[in-house]
Amino acid sequence: MITKPILLLDENRCRKNIYDMFLKAKKNKIDFRPHFKTHQSLEISKWYKELGVNKITVSSLEMAEYFAPEWNDITVAFPVNILEIETINQLAKKIQLNVLIESTDTISFLKQNLKFKTGFFVKVDVGYNRTGIDPQNKKEIDTILEISNSCENLIFKGLLAHAGHTYKYQNDEKIKKIHQKGIDILVSLKNKYKEKYPTMIVSLGDTPSCSIADDFQGIDEMRPGNFVFYDLTQHKIGSNQIDQIAVAMACPIVAIHKERNEIVVYGGGVHFSKDRLEDEKLGTIFGRVVEKNETTWGDVIPNMYINSLSQEHGIVSVPKLEIDKYKIGDILYILPVHSCMTANAMKQYITTQNSKIISRL
Repeated sequence: MITKPILLLDENRCRKNIYDMFLKAKKNKIDFRPHFKTHQSLEISKWYKELGVNKITVSSLEMAEYFAPEWNDITVAFPVNILEIETINQLAKKIQLNVLIESTDTISFLKQNLKFKTGFFVKVDVGYNRTGIDPQNKKEIDTILEISNSCENLIFKGLLAHAGHTYKYQNDEKIKKIHQKGIDILVSLKNKYKEKYPTMIVSLGDTPSCSIADDFQGIDEMRPGNFVFYDLTQHKIGSNQIDQIAVAMACPIVAIHKERNEIVVYGGGVHFSKDRLEDEKLGTIFGRVVEKNETTWGDVIPNMYINSLSQEHGIVSVPKLEIDKYKIGDILYILPVHSCMTANAMKQYITTQNSKIISRL
């Protein structure tokens, strides 16, 4: 029985999302190293293993520690925090750990302080302008590789990038152009270094590109993450259909204000996070209400959405002709704007099929 906000997981949708992305990687003959930052669950990670996936991506060393008992090949897709060198060494002693390097200062520190063999990728900025080395700055890359060559514990794995600027668009062709430009940049760099480093690979990963694009020629490895659940943001971008979104918040109705066509739910910023979408007709959206059925949820209910969030409250706009259908104590199912942040806030999942609790980091 639902008595407070919980995050529902449709296992069937989730497994299909995993399988479809696995199949896309297989068809393109590239390695699939899924990012686990979205679900952060050992139980869900087993659904990947069932398909033969044997390497993963995470976004923190804490996450790597959590998955290390079950996964032996882990890339931490976040620039090395040198203050965590003790944790890096503890992990590198037990598993094949790969880290991200984007400066000579970091590689020099690792050269002096690594105790065990550790793989590293050079992080390349392909246009997102968040982290990574400018691909024109080949001198920096050369210096990083020169420093690593004199340290037997530093193993160069290749070049890695995240085309996060795909999230700015809702146009397939623009996203495909960004995707292809990222590939071109990485392949050009690979051609410069592959003679000296014949085993190096190129790794690229973002859910919009991996969902929308079909051509991955030149890429050796893909690392999407959000696709496991998808969400309203990805739907607006064009990455997925509504019926592919695999998580929904279940929120009790605690108040109804018919005079302003609003319902108050127990479900606020501490449950959803405060990610938002801007809609031309509806304005700011913090979540969309969907139809409930016996085993999962269905279509979005037109013009019914969360219009504001405070810490525990969610204010839901309801069409005037619909509001009499609801009463205090009813449960609304609401799709999140950003499933990664919502899942992180909620810390566990309840499956729709059998009400099983699935824990996470």
